[in-house]
Amino acid sequence: MDGSAVGNVLVFCGENSRFPSGVFLSRPTAEAWIARHHLSGILTEYPVDVGVFEWAVRNGTFVPKRPEHHSAEFIGGFTSASLEHTHFLNGAAVP
Repeated sequence: MDGSAVGNVLVFCGENSRFPSGVFLSRPTAEAWIARHHLSGILTEYPVDVGVFEWAVRNGTFVPKRPEHHSAEFIGGFTSASLEHTHFLNGAAVP
């Protein structure tokens, strides 16, 4: 939990959106909101108080190998498929 009182949050990014449209503390609340609005997109669980780049390096899911892996542009745009995530289509989870 990295010392945070929250630990993790769930972030929903709608299909074709540039920015998140919802941040939740519980999966049931997030899924109910997604279903109520028939949304399509991805619900991802993010750690709090740590960047995804550092999280992935710490957990061994990413190993920086090139100098550009330490650049602000790379780290600022970094994401990881290793984060727990669920795809939704018209409000329903896609298996």
